[in-house]
Amino acid sequence: MRKAWGTVLLHLCEGFRKLKARAAVTALVTFVGLSFSLPLRAQKQGPLPPASPQDDYPASTPRPAPPTSPAPPSSPKASDTKQSSPGISKGPPAIPVEQIIQSFAEREAEFRAERDNFTYVQTFLVQTIDSAGRPDGEYRMASDITFTPTGKRYEKITYAPPPTLERISLSEEDLADLKNVQPFVLTTEELPKYDISYVGREQVDEISSYVFDVGPKKIEKNQRYFQGRIWVDDKDLEIVKTYGKAVPDIRKGNSENVFPRFETYRENIEGHYWFPTYTHADDILHFRSGDVQIRMTVHYSDYKRFRVSIRLLDTEPTTPPRP
Repeated sequence: MRKAWGTVLLHLCEGFRKLKARAAVTALVTFVGLSFSLPLRAQKQGPLPPASPQDDYPASTPRPAPPTSPAPPSSPKASDTKQSSPGISKGPPAIPVEQIIQSFAEREAEFRAERDNFTYVQTFLVQTIDSAGRPDGEYRMASDITFTPTGKRYEKITYAPPPTLERISLSEEDLADLKNVQPFVLTTEELPKYDISYVGREQVDEISSYVFDVGPKKIEKNQRYFQGRIWVDDKDLEIVKTYGKAVPDIRKGNSENVFPRFETYRENIEGHYWFPTYTHADDILHFRSGDVQIRMTVHYSDYKRFRVSIRLLDTEPTTPPRP
């Protein structure tokens, strides 16, 4: 998420008014000259449409869950993405750690392929929070992840009111993370990219799980990664919960693109695989021009297996009628 430059300019102009008239004009001219050299990316509004009050949400669209208390400031360091878990048992697992990792990665590969056969509804909400703890801007979008009659997968946006965000704007990376990082899937193909260390065992609601810390071995240019902690069901060997953030944060010159920590929960669908159903973030984004608290909620609902109906027609040649 990027800091909106319009707000920064407003604060600076207020400061200029306190200067003597001549000095203020000189300072303002200097600032305007510099502002034209800022990267356009830092001033760009997100490509998706905008938002309105919560009561305007369609009746058919699930409402976001009540926000939780603010999380501590975000940081790309691995130690800051490790959620406090006093209930973790440090005892060794029942089977070798490497065997657990290989097994859940194989299951994750199966799950990724399986999820591509499902339609579902996705609702996305981002809010900025003022010093009194109230939302002062938001961005909403609801969409159907579905298929064409020929079986081609696509996203159909069903609700996207004008956004009221003023202090931040969404970036292309934010939208990519929504699709690929927040519903994190760690398959055998992805394993070589990550360092994975066993932490212990912990109960997640009624699920007994193995806990692992995960982080990228190397940051490749234009690639997005997950960094944080995952919980793996010790029976199905699938990820049931993740806590961490998308990395890296991107800072180039005057352009800043930073990302919140989030928590994603999965639920068992059709008794075989654990599908992501809820993601929530409540974090403070640190910009050089000032901190911005944000809340983000994503719901994934109404999973349905896609089936193509094929009707076979009789194509045998018929005998033409006699004249």
